[in-house]
Amino acid sequence: MIGIQRVYLDNCCFNRPYDDQRQLRVELETKAKLFIQQLIVSGTLELAMSYISELENRDNPFSVRRITIRDFFKYAVVLGGYTA
Repeated sequence: MIGIQRVYLDNCCFNRPYDDQRQLRVELETKAKLFIQQLIVSGTLELAMSYISELENRDNPFSVRRITIRDFFKYAVVLGGYTA
């Protein structure tokens, strides 16, 4: 039996919805990222992350983005190589 697949999203992925959506590539990447997030929230996928994700997010100069991304990290099942 195959378990739930784990995915890793870097901070570029987390910030993609805040980029200029007038470019088709950016719009499609944003839709794909948001779809993956829905799969994580529903439990279809597991979010893997490391302390680097948190470190990079802390350096985000935009507070609303930083807080929104930090709040999504609660869905992570792997943090720093350890199962949560």
